[in-house]
Amino acid sequence: MSFSGKTAIVTGAAGGMGLNIALNLADEGTHVVLIDIKPATIDLESHINKNRVVFEQGDVTNSDFIKDITKRTHTRTGRIDYLVNAAGVLWFDKDRSTEDVDLDAWDRIMEINLKSMIITCRHVLPYMRETGSGAMVHIASVQAIRGDDKPQVAYQASKAGIISLSKTVALEGAKNGIRSNSILPGPTVSPMQERWVKNPKLQRATESVIPLGRTGTTQDIADATLFLLSDKASYITGTELVVDGGLLARP
Repeated sequence: MSFSGKTAIVTGAAGGMGLNIALNLADEGTHVVLIDIKPATIDLESHINKNRVVFEQGDVTNSDFIKDITKRTHTRTGRIDYLVNAAGVLWFDKDRSTEDVDLDAWDRIMEINLKSMIITCRHVLPYMRETGSGAMVHIASVQAIRGDDKPQVAYQASKAGIISLSKTVALEGAKNGIRSNSILPGPTVSPMQERWVKNPKLQRATESVIPLGRTGTTQDIADATLFLLSDKASYITGTELVVDGGLLARP
């Protein structure tokens, strides 16, 4: 699973899954561009000093911003090998049931969770076609393929869209050796689930229905992502990897 000398772009990388994935790639010798609208939650100086990490702060839904980053990245390293779309939001206060969801919030959630993905893909694909290879991983959710009696309808719909778009990108890129897959995390401890910090009983209640008896970690998702990006997954494209502790296996 050699990533040395390769180049990756990771969105939603200020914290949580995106940051974990980005730093794991950097530790493996990859040049990584981290993108987020928020500042990084940790000091990246040690990685920056190794010339492996660049942090770009801005809006992933801004096509011109992403186009500029991909162009500068390619100019600096001469290649773009990997794309990880980890940007996403989960707004419990505004994203509710079909009848109650704030429609302005619906639009913005769709922009951040789904539109950002087509923007990054469309700007990265030409550079991957140049080299005749590339791998993408898009972070969806188990909520994309199940219902919920306490729904966040925009979040769930946007994550379902990620799965569909990933399959299309996989077919579009296959003739040029470009792979595209989705990861469907189950309940995972990350900044998105800050409510568990405030109310640990909620986390324990969630863990009680997960067959492996625990919530996931961002490292669990990072491990799965690096596998799908690696040559060990060279015959895997257009599919989904569920990382949920067995949750979806329950009857």
